[in-house]
Amino acid sequence: MMLFFGMANAYTMRTNMSVAIVAMVNHTALPKLPTVVTDECEDNKLYNETLQEKHKDGPYLWTTTEQGYILSAFFYGYCITQIPCGILAKKYGALRFLAGGMMLNSLFGFLVPISATFGTIPLIVVRFIQGLGEGPVVPCSHAMLAKWIPPNERSRMAAIVYAGAQFGTVISMPLSGVLSDLEIFGGWPSIFYFFGALSAIWSIFFYFTVYEDPDSHPSIDPDERKHIINTVWGAAGVTSPPVPWTSIAKSLPFWAILIAHIGQNYGYETLMTELPTFMKQVLRFNIKENGFLSALPYLAMWGFSVSSSWVADYLISHERMSHTKVRKIAQGIGHFGPAIALVAASYTGCNPALTVAILTIGVGLNGGIYSGFKVNHLDISPRFAGILMSFTNFTANMAGLLAPIVAGYIIYGRPTQAAWREVFFVASAVYLVCNTFYLVFATGKRQNWDDPSADQPPSTPKPEHTVESSH
Repeated sequence: MMLFFGMANAYTMRTNMSVAIVAMVNHTALPKLPTVVTDECEDNKLYNETLQEKHKDGPYLWTTTEQGYILSAFFYGYCITQIPCGILAKKYGALRFLAGGMMLNSLFGFLVPISATFGTIPLIVVRFIQGLGEGPVVPCSHAMLAKWIPPNERSRMAAIVYAGAQFGTVISMPLSGVLSDLEIFGGWPSIFYFFGALSAIWSIFFYFTVYEDPDSHPSIDPDERKHIINTVWGAAGVTSPPVPWTSIAKSLPFWAILIAHIGQNYGYETLMTELPTFMKQVLRFNIKENGFLSALPYLAMWGFSVSSSWVADYLISHERMSHTKVRKIAQGIGHFGPAIALVAASYTGCNPALTVAILTIGVGLNGGIYSGFKVNHLDISPRFAGILMSFTNFTANMAGLLAPIVAGYIIYGRPTQAAWREVFFVASAVYLVCNTFYLVFATGKRQNWDDPSADQPPSTPKPEHTVESSH
């Protein structure tokens, strides 16, 4: 539960800028190409003078390109700390890095409003440092799941933890819209103060209430401790062998996970960072409606990720399907669904209800990834899952940070349906290509380079003694 709320806090800190920037920017004064029609959906029944008066333009004249760099700055920092924290967490434990990173993220969240007044560069630096703090969250969460969760429970437990991302998005987007619209709380700056405080509180509670692994927990039932250790580590017990870097680099199942992760992050970041802007520029929703409607797809994703994970674990535990088949089916739904939805949504014209409905279904189906590639690290290598996740998450976020930049360049000077169609087509193509690679090369089997029975105990002087003792 603490990992779930930690993931939720991480994503509130990550996504609040997507809604806040809509309130911070003076959209009316942005430069537009003279031949471009920017009021294609002016007749939208939700777009009228009354609604427009509820939200005024913000104080900052940032072009769509500058907005892309501001939104992506977080991910540059986020990428840098992925691999170091994944490696260090294996050696020193994940708990401290996770709690400390989120505290850093929280403290610099308080500085976002004042940094914006000094210009885009200070704001980009602050968001970059926030990203540094959030970098340990995913690899460290994966490392702790690998230590605590038996194989037949991985789909649903990992889905519950990572569903915190959607829960955080569902809370962050509408609440950010409400806060930015309430002058009594100071408008959009209150977004960063509120979520920064929540995240700081979680960091403190997490550090003092959670334990690194079953062995370090003072009050766990001995039978439960034995069950977890035996199912996760094998009869040899808890071991910490050297990381088989060469075997990992040659492993096609690992590359399948990495490629799928790249596709997921590019498509997901396109929607997460750009959907509020799309709803403002094309569908003409005001800021409060924008926050609520932008959150709907993630509410659907949250529900589907949790429900589908129970089905996945049922199929595995009752031996109806192998780990590999379950992972591939879930992954196919998780990526082909949003790929089709993005293409369909780009042709809905000025029909806001249909557009939101299609995106909600598509992003909802994206929840299948939590029973697909997202938990696949734990299948192929439970002992090195945190390190594997740090590498795939780093690479995926390097690709994901390109999403707002690419979108900013495409729609620069022409915030039209045609331009946004190009943005959605690019994301859809990335989904399709990456998912196809995963379906061909992925597996749910534990790899031979992570076989506990092949470990040599450090106290055993000769290899032949190891073989005898194993018998």
